[in-house]
Amino acid sequence: MKKPIKYIHPFLSEKSILFPVILLSGLGIIMVYSASSAISMEDHNNVYFYMKKQALFCFISLCVMFVTSSFPYKLYKSFAYIILFTAIALLIAVLFPALNIKAGGASRWLNLGGFTFQPAEFAKLALIIFLGYSLSKKQEMIKDFSVGFFPHLFIFSIFASLIIIQPDFGTIVVLGLITWGMMFIAGVKITHLLSPAPLIIPLVYFLIVKVDYRLERILSFLNPWDDPYNTGYQITHSLKAFGSGGIFGKGIGLGMQKMHYLPEPHTDFIFSIIGEELGLIGVLMVLSLYLVLLLKGIKIAKESNSEFGAVMAAGLTIYIGIQVIINTGVALGVLPTKGLTLPFISYGGTSLVVNMAAMGILMNIGASQNYE
Repeated sequence: MKKPIKYIHPFLSEKSILFPVILLSGLGIIMVYSASSAISMEDHNNVYFYMKKQALFCFISLCVMFVTSSFPYKLYKSFAYIILFTAIALLIAVLFPALNIKAGGASRWLNLGGFTFQPAEFAKLALIIFLGYSLSKKQEMIKDFSVGFFPHLFIFSIFASLIIIQPDFGTIVVLGLITWGMMFIAGVKITHLLSPAPLIIPLVYFLIVKVDYRLERILSFLNPWDDPYNTGYQITHSLKAFGSGGIFGKGIGLGMQKMHYLPEPHTDFIFSIIGEELGLIGVLMVLSLYLVLLLKGIKIAKESNSEFGAVMAAGLTIYIGIQVIINTGVALGVLPTKGLTLPFISYGGTSLVVNMAAMGILMNIGASQNYE
């Protein structure tokens, strides 16, 4: 007779997810304070303004992660279409001037009674849940173009069409990599995955060449030192931050690039501030925590007892991994500039809540393996 397994809540049993997330989030609060203090004082006459908001976001996000880790992941099958259509509705809503907030020429945020929300962040999680449900349900015919590939390409195209209007090219890249990655893992034929290339390559070329700021980003990425005071300004100052940090860093609060040199030091380029103030040691520690998360996500996907759990766990892992790779790659000058946050660390409520929700779902998938 089998000895009954004692139930442990996923929030506690999945320590290899919980601890890295808490450590990264805690570091995020500290680094947001350090990176934003000058900006915060200038804009709000309070050096703690952004740090306090980030701490509040962190508390709310941890509560969300606890809730999603408690919610049996298989129940998302029943809500997959509701979540999908909600995400589409929110992406449509952000296009209305009466509802959106413009920043930097882009309309990416909804204003809901003083509360700002970025629908594109929720769209990433919604797409993962829907693809996990759809791809797992169609396993018997996954090799069929009209079943395994085209419907999922169509859903991605709807999301991409709505997001490009905002515009937010970086999010489309992330959604595309998530979609193709999940389809590949689910067993969609390689030839089907490659079939849109003749259309996508010219389209991407057009979107880059015909939009001045995107073309400038590519050119500055190829050689930022050709124009260090204009198109190469962000990358050169980011590289200066890493170079001046050395092995051990200057110390928290002692960095100079955040002092109106490096744009968006508390959001897109917070990794550069980590490099300057915590040095190579701090950078490697941060990357090691992300590696622990990603390896755990891969393990959960490989060992899941259901197709739905396996595909969704893979999607959640790809989602976090892509954002880490793109954000750190941009900061280090190995990828063109993209406005993507560093998961759990960068300032921002919507991205932090969605990232934590994703980790809560991953926790539940991992913990469920012990009881199925």
